[in-house]
Amino acid sequence: MRTTVLSFENLHNHGELFANLFRARKQSFIVEKRWNLPEALDMEYDQYDTPASRWIAIHDEFGQVHAGIRLTPTTAKCGIYSYMIRDAQRGLLASLPADLLTEEAPVDPNVWECTRVFVLHTVPQTIRRRVHGYMVEAMVKSARELGATQLIAITPANWPRWYGRCGLTATGVGPVMYIDDGDYQCVKIDLASKLH
Repeated sequence: MRTTVLSFENLHNHGELFANLFRARKQSFIVEKRWNLPEALDMEYDQYDTPASRWIAIHDEFGQVHAGIRLTPTTAKCGIYSYMIRDAQRGLLASLPADLLTEEAPVDPNVWECTRVFVLHTVPQTIRRRVHGYMVEAMVKSARELGATQLIAITPANWPRWYGRCGLTATGVGPVMYIDDGDYQCVKIDLASKLH
């Protein structure tokens, strides 16, 4: 199992891995979850896949992606868009409710957004926990290297149980809401204690 952090600066070093990540996102979000999202060339993408973002791929030695995460700075701007949670709060996204946060969405270089988190259904139960561990470790390490002390995310509403097992400290910052295929909630994940 390997972990690779992708950016527009290093894509050329990783062959098909970036495209494979977007193919895996299509499999997870469009095929498995049946979310209505943009796709092209058998890949899922959206307006937040810009040079400002970073993508974490959990994959095997052949480049087959098992899981992934996107990190976007809350200071990002591209046309009318910033980052997903803030744009939802601003009423720019029909797919997400505007009242998903109980506070104003942050615009802070020390806060990054974590979205498009997935583990493919084809990942065997025998290694899923290990894949989750790789995801958390890579997410925390990458975010810290980017200067983040907090992450903001939309996550399944059962997050308190899962995050605790992964050693993460998180706080709900929005109501539990049914979105697309289940109950979700916005959370802030504290990385300040992960400085080492």
